[in-house]
Amino acid sequence: MIDSAKYGPWAVIAGGSEGVGAEFARLLAEAGLNLVLIARKPDPLAETAERCRRYGHEVRTVPIDLSDTAASVRIAEATAGLDVGLLILNAGANTHSREFLDGDLAEFQRVIDLNLSTPLALIHHYGQPMRARGRGGIVLIGSLAGYLGSVRHTVYGGVKAFGRIFAEGLWLELREHGVDVLELVLGVTRTPAMERVGLNFDVPGMTVSDPADVAREGLEWLSRGPVRVVSGNEEIVAMRSDPDRAAAVLGAHRTMQRLMGS
Repeated sequence: MIDSAKYGPWAVIAGGSEGVGAEFARLLAEAGLNLVLIARKPDPLAETAERCRRYGHEVRTVPIDLSDTAASVRIAEATAGLDVGLLILNAGANTHSREFLDGDLAEFQRVIDLNLSTPLALIHHYGQPMRARGRGGIVLIGSLAGYLGSVRHTVYGGVKAFGRIFAEGLWLELREHGVDVLELVLGVTRTPAMERVGLNFDVPGMTVSDPADVAREGLEWLSRGPVRVVSGNEEIVAMRSDPDRAAAVLGAHRTMQRLMGS
């Protein structure tokens, strides 16, 4: 599934403690890569690291909040000297779900730092040696929220839209240098994070993905880039790309109300 000679010997997974990130970690450990797992909560991080060590490879952990403005510097220091061939940016969330004018600008900045500023800094740091070596891979985890505007997702949706366009441009810049770039666009996925925000997974007709299937699909598509929408969500993306933006936004808004049980 994964070419350890191209993407190894080390993989860095931001958001590697649970859900899709933990499944990426498991698959990569099984494939023979050493891992650096990064996440905010130390206990789930330690549990995932211990499971991955059973495959016989080195696993390091960096417990840090990726919305911290110093996160990228601390991660770079923690991985100094490692030959990192794969960077997976799985961390990301709407940590300040408020209507824009009622929200706190400092908290919105944390959403931007978590989903955009820190990932860009990490890509810049690890991408340069990948390009110099002529091999490697970068995976950004995107969201259907980046395809249209939605209530209380004004900032989060905006940074996710940026991430997709950025990934396409980065893919163009690095494809001739042997470095693969993929944005993997997630829909509703049965992760602990989505369970914590109270998503209703039982809405009739709703596509709900399994984290293990999502991680596997991401690794299978890494060499093809630049964007892969997780299977089952293609129709949703087509609807959200409708040139009649008012109809698309209002339709998606009604769907989200059902999803959130409101």
